[in-house]
Amino acid sequence: MIQMQTMLDVADNTGAKRAQCIKVLGGTHRRYASLGDVVVCSVKRSIPGSEVKPGTIVRGVIVRVRKNTRREDGSYVRFDHNAMVIVDAENNPKGTRIFGAVARELRDTNFMKIVSLAQEVV
Repeated sequence: MIQMQTMLDVADNTGAKRAQCIKVLGGTHRRYASLGDVVVCSVKRSIPGSEVKPGTIVRGVIVRVRKNTRREDGSYVRFDHNAMVIVDAENNPKGTRIFGAVARELRDTNFMKIVSLAQEVV
């Protein structure tokens, strides 16, 4: 469950390390985002010399959440940290590598390029 003001780890190699959610996309009064949802974030920390500087506004896809997510088979998936991958206007990832595991729910929301770049799909 990601909402406004939630701090997220950035799980790609764009240079951003930490971002803060400033808007959940998908509806006028939508409050929470979960796995596979698109959010608008402000970059808070990044590595020196990267193209993504602190204060930059970016769009990202949620790939890991701490809140339990129920699957259709009755099992639950939960991660240690909230994380996102920065995407462009066509929902393609900006980075060329994805760090850490991503949830299988991204297949349902047609983020196959992120799934194929990920080290592990849980």
